[in-house]
Formats: sequence, structure tokens, C-alpha cells
Amino acid sequence: MKLDPFYLIVDSAAWIERLAPLGVRLVQLRIKGMDEAGLRAEIRKAKALCAEHRCQLIVNDHWQLAIEEGCDFIHLGQEDLQAADLSAIRAAGMRLGLSTHDHTELETAIAAKPDYIALGPVYPTILKKMKWAPQGLERIGEWQRRVAPIPLVAIGGLNPDRLDGVFDAGADSAAVVTDITLNADPEARTREWIARTERWR
Repeated sequence: MKLDPFYLIVDSAAWIERLAPLGVRLVQLRIKGMDEAGLRAEIRKAKALCAEHRCQLIVNDHWQLAIEEGCDFIHLGQEDLQAADLSAIRAAGMRLGLSTHDHTELETAIAAKPDYIALGPVYPTILKKMKWAPQGLERIGEWQRRVAPIPLVAIGGLNPDRLDGVFDAGADSAAVVTDITLNADPEARTREWIARTERWR
């Protein structure tokens, strides 16, 4: 499987409505702390928007709702992986991405036979407080050697100026949250990311 090199992560369907028309081809809907009815509505809207703009939607964490809403790709963190029913996810025909932050998590992820593995944080990140130090570019290379041919997603502290190093180190896709969502002009920044990742597409 080949992932688009630009992997956008947002916390609402409204962001997808704003940015998918610009040419985003891969987006994760990552929502925390919302009730089930709200989550279902967001997933449903995001799915429709992604279908309209030929964008692959990945739903974070909420695999049961994703199955019920007919989505085809889920991303799980390690804690969510422990509680998830992988056989139900596979039976629904869903693809699976998994987060990793250390060697133990990498072994767990490989054993689950996912469709991609994410490594982070590559650089310091303001998205959330993490117990893991920044991984650095060498760790990307190490992970790539371990997981290939499974695609490797780099995440954490990424911006357009760091993309060459991330891809040269072995990443297949670069995930971004705050560099776009906290930017003064998210649309312009999205266009820059699309342009800067074009040669790996």
C-alpha cells in the first residue's frame, strides 16, 4: 500500500471542509472528548467530504463507530490497540494504522500486521505532552528497516523545512497537525505542504 506523503490530522469535519478542496489526499479525523452522537455526526460528515474530494479518511480511535459508518481506515494508539477487536476491524475490511514510540510498541505493532506504522515524536511537539523524547531522524531509518515494506509515517514537530530530512531518512508519509491548524493562514500552509511533498507522491 502507498500512502500520500502529506498526512493531515485534524479535529473536526469543518477542517476537512476547509482544506480537502485544496488537494489533500489523506486526512485523519482525531477527536477527543466528544459524545457518541457528536462523534457519529462528525465521522459521517467527514466521510462524505472525503468522498467528494477523493481524499482518504482515517478515523482515529473510534473503530466501532467507523465500522458502523462504513469507513475503511482506522488509526489506533497503543492503549486503544489493547482494547480493540482486531478481528472485527479486519472482518469489516478496514485498513489499520498504529502509533509507536519505542521498541516495545514497535514489536506490538508489527505483530498486529497493520497497513502502516507511525513513529513519533520526531521533533519536539506542542500537540500533547509526551513521555518520549524526540526520536530524531536516525530512528526513522531504524524503524524503516524494521517495518519495510509496511509504510512508515513520521509525526511530531514537522514543518515544510524538515521534510527533506524526514523523507531522506526513510519515512513514506509525514503527518502534521499544529503546523497547519495553528498557522495564521492554514490554507496557504496546506498548499505549501502539498507542493513540498509533490516529489514523493
